[in-house]
Amino acid sequence: MGTAQGGGGGFSLTALTSVLRRDLLLAMRRKSEVLTALFFFLIVSSLFPLGIGPEPALLRKIGPGVLWVGALLATMLGLQRMFYSDHLDGTLEQMVLSSAPLPLLVMGKVIAHWLVSGLPVVVLAPILGLQFDLDPGALWILVLGLLIGTPVLSLIGAVGAALTLGVRGGGALLSLLVLPLYIPTLIFGAGAVQAHLSGQGAGGHLSLLGALLALALFFVPWATTAALRISLE
Repeated sequence: MGTAQGGGGGFSLTALTSVLRRDLLLAMRRKSEVLTALFFFLIVSSLFPLGIGPEPALLRKIGPGVLWVGALLATMLGLQRMFYSDHLDGTLEQMVLSSAPLPLLVMGKVIAHWLVSGLPVVVLAPILGLQFDLDPGALWILVLGLLIGTPVLSLIGAVGAALTLGVRGGGALLSLLVLPLYIPTLIFGAGAVQAHLSGQGAGGHLSLLGALLALALFFVPWATTAALRISLE
């Protein structure tokens, strides 16, 4: 029995890595779509300092919120494509019918989306944060918050992408579904940096972000699986 369980675990891990590898390869073939999200984040975050002017106190005040909103919108750009191409070519139906657990396959696709859309934002954020006169401590809190929070955005977005799969005008509907659910992550992420700047400490906000991530990791794969089955019926 132990061998069977170990074999099952190995098969599940292989299925997850296969989905992850496949999605990353497809993303690399569509580099323009990946670069569009990054350029969007870069442009949105850079226009605010140019438009507001060189007032350090004001820039520090709005900086965390601007960077988090930019990260949120950049992450949303690729959500509709998370399951769309697989739905068109029949791959999604094969995933549903395969012996591998569908929630695990969903996690592979979510991880791929985060690696393509979320991780580059985390890497660029401290560079863009310098435009807002953020000190090294604030930049560290910003990066840590994004590292915890952007996976939550991808996870929640997966549910919305599954629910709107195949729906006409799904992009607008997807935005209406996920934006309200993104608000707590946005508040706690930007609030962590603001709390650090005001000397209150960012621990509470980061802990709440971590709690959101833990809840999303537990519930979202199952919710997305149920949404996919409904959309495919």
